[in-house]
Amino acid sequence: MKIRLDRTVCDGFGICAKHAPGYFSLDDWGYASLIGDGTVAESDHDAVVRALLDCPVHAITEIGDRTPSVPHPFHSESDEDPAPHVKTESNEAQWGFTR
Repeated sequence: MKIRLDRTVCDGFGICAKHAPGYFSLDDWGYASLIGDGTVAESDHDAVVRALLDCPVHAITEIGDRTPSVPHPFHSESDEDPAPHVKTESNEAQWGFTR
């Protein structure tokens, strides 16, 4: 996992430094700074994610592509035509929706 901190968004709440002091420090005015290059060790993942989620102004973001742990229900590896599975007016009773 890799993170970045947008200091222009930071409002100095300091929650990030409380949760992950090894990755965030506070300056004299209470604004956060990122320690290091943003690479998060696996052992610190939970603390950094907690800091990311608890930031009230969303100044911390995760960089990079994440692969979903659960595949999308309509994504298929086969070349099967998805048209028969589309919800339309002609099969609305089958899908259970009404206008």
